[in-house]
Amino acid sequence: MAGRISQQFIDDLLARVDIVSLIDQRVRLKKAGKNYQACCPFHNEKTPSFTVSPDKQFYHCFGCGAHGNAIGFLMEYERFEFVEAVEELASLMGVEVQREESGHGGARSSQTIAQSSDLYELMQHVNRFYQYQLRKNVRSQTVIDYLKQRGLNGEIAKDFGIGYSPDEWDAVSRQFGQNREQSDQLLRCGLLIENENGRRYDRFRDRLMFPIRDRRGRYIGFGGRVLGDGTPKYLNSPETDIFHKGRELYGFYEVRQKHKKIDKLLVVEGYMDVVSLAQFGVDYAVASLGTSTTAEHLQMMFRASNRIICCYDGDRAGRDAAWRALINALPQLRDGVEMQFMFLPDGEDPDTLVRSIGKAAFEEQLEQAMPLSEFMFDKLSQEIDTRTDAGLSHMANEARQLINQVQAGFYQDMLKSTLARWLRWDEQRLERFFTSPAPKNAWKTQRSVLKLTPMRRAIAIVLQYPECALDVPNLEYLRALPLNGSQLLIELVQQIRQKPDITTAQLLERWRERPEATALNKMASINLEGNELIGISGYNQELNDILASFIEQLLQQRYDALLQKSFSQALSREEKQEMLQLQIELRSS
Repeated sequence: MAGRISQQFIDDLLARVDIVSLIDQRVRLKKAGKNYQACCPFHNEKTPSFTVSPDKQFYHCFGCGAHGNAIGFLMEYERFEFVEAVEELASLMGVEVQREESGHGGARSSQTIAQSSDLYELMQHVNRFYQYQLRKNVRSQTVIDYLKQRGLNGEIAKDFGIGYSPDEWDAVSRQFGQNREQSDQLLRCGLLIENENGRRYDRFRDRLMFPIRDRRGRYIGFGGRVLGDGTPKYLNSPETDIFHKGRELYGFYEVRQKHKKIDKLLVVEGYMDVVSLAQFGVDYAVASLGTSTTAEHLQMMFRASNRIICCYDGDRAGRDAAWRALINALPQLRDGVEMQFMFLPDGEDPDTLVRSIGKAAFEEQLEQAMPLSEFMFDKLSQEIDTRTDAGLSHMANEARQLINQVQAGFYQDMLKSTLARWLRWDEQRLERFFTSPAPKNAWKTQRSVLKLTPMRRAIAIVLQYPECALDVPNLEYLRALPLNGSQLLIELVQQIRQKPDITTAQLLERWRERPEATALNKMASINLEGNELIGISGYNQELNDILASFIEQLLQQRYDALLQKSFSQALSREEKQEMLQLQIELRSS
């Protein structure tokens, strides 16, 4: 069983990686003094508030509060789990992940890591089994004839790893679930179903199998299409430990493999649409997995491409799906990106349309796709009677709620201008409408502000300039003071002394799974101000001044205790001498 990733390995990895280079490959950074800046990739903004510090190997957004080290960035930007982010960084650095032997304390974490790894490996083996069945099963020819009838050749089937699940209740169970532990793994992967009597059987039977891969190319789930007239037409893997349909897109991995730079992404509704389009050379299509196009889907796509075209059926269901995608897209819009909508003729889907008119004509129709603004107001005007004053007022309020979700300046101005034309309002009236009453989109003002007490400031200095902690005296006296954060400061200083060259990023990584992590990340990104020109020596002096004030508090606390005691009983000779000495020290401090 694989053990925990060693702390030393994580330290070495964070010391080796250059966070500026890592982020710049995904978000274009510009030099700003000793740091780098960009518009935040985690929320939409007009002016850059996202800062990357090469000294601290740390990023922070002053707009939305996102912050962290290189591992945290991959977890937030790429949606990796912790272990995946570490493995990705190790791969980029050309090193192998080092793990510790599993001790009792780390057994649970190690077990989770190992089990997840086992599930990915199991899914890969099952997919190979399905591919083998496509070639060797007694029904192989029937399945292959069906693929040919749909216009798919062997090469495209291989590119997408298409297979076949046998028409049996226990084909996968017999092959991969020979004991209870193996059967449990198949159940965790969603490959088996357990009924109320405890009997387990294969979820997918007599279906064309489309394996679903995550962004790293690992097999995480399946979509199975019935070959005949059975129901349901498509059967998807359920949510599992490794498969979350709201985060993944079918075909996204394949698109990234085909294109170094993705000019556009086409969102369609089914597996067969993605595969058929690729067969005809339209190899930039993805499909949501039995769910609406979520905010996470859109974030993932906007990071990969600046242009997204949503292709849906032209009926009511298709337009409702498009509207849900538009609603989810509004907060994700940023300047420089484009979102469009294409609605298909009745009775057509992308698969049938591309086969009937060919790639060139299909892509010509894509170029005529409806802009987001046009679809938005077209949809509103269909549902609201704009011939009356009451209807226009209703439309104005509905549109304002939508427009206020948009952070991108270009899109917000463009949507406001479109609304003004619909309402036949001038610019001044429109601005009054949007500013009175105040828009509800005030997320920036709702963020909590961390008040910097002396203890918090001391912790912030130690986090941002760890070398300052090397010169402070023993802090054990702090345990006697009723100060929130004293234990935290003591432990931070101890960690720094154990590794004198530790960086901010490495120090924060030690606290990732602890309840104090959120507060520490905030303090690591606070602008301390006041000593920038003096540099490290200034912060060193400030830290010692703060610690001296704590000592003064401790002395005052002891003096007050002796004074209080003197009111009720006589002090001993030693206590009187101590009180006198405390009085002298307090006066001189």
